Amino acid sequence: MQYNTQQPRMALPEYGRSIQNMVNHALTIKDRDERQHCAYTIVHLMGSMFPHLRSVPDYKRMLWDHLAIMADFKLDIDYPFPIVKPEEIRERPEPLDYASGRIRRRHYGLLVQRLIEQAVQMPDGMEKKNLVALICNHMIKNYLTWNKDTVDEAQIADDLAYYSEGRLEMTEEIRRLMDQRNYRYCRPRGNYPNQYLPAWAPRAAQQQKPYGRGKSRNKRKFKY
Repeated sequence: MQYNTQQPRMALPEYGRSIQNMVNHALTIKDRDERQHCAYTIVHLMGSMFPHLRSVPDYKRMLWDHLAIMADFKLDIDYPFPIVKPEEIRERPEPLDYASGRIRRRHYGLLVQRLIEQAVQMPDGMEKKNLVALICNHMIKNYLTWNKDTVDEAQIADDLAYYSEGRLEMTEEIRRLMDQRNYRYCRPRGNYPNQYLPAWAPRAAQQQKPYGRGKSRNKRKFKY
């Protein structure tokens, strides 16, 4: 018994050892027409192994490129597409330039820092207050990612002042806007949703009956 570790290394292991053996056999075929027919058969089998990739652009061309790579570009056939060149595969891409900006509080992320910088430059008004409320809610969400037990609003207020160098504050009006956004976009669901409604919520919402068990309003009455 021969282990795969003792066999030659495959260029594309995702196709398996059987497809690689077929490609190696095609290299030994001397008749060009028979070798061409064998290559089409191999490509058909390669396509049937990954049917979900048929929606990829240039799907057929990709299969013929893979066939050439598995044959180490030594398979002498008439390719239906221009295949990739060996130097294009061995060419290494240029290294990416990673952002080297300094994040003062990494658990909040760079987005919060940029939003606060934008909010500081805005003129006073409701638009700025709503943006500050959105930033505070986002800071709470990011804070809970690392500390899932509890979150202290005083800590969020201190961090907001630290980021803005004291130019932004979490006032009572900002807290009210935060609660309004939470009620509007993060309305709780369950059998007793009114349990988490703030005091300023609409009276109709506060008087809403809990879901779940109870008499149905659409219950029909039958007379016997």
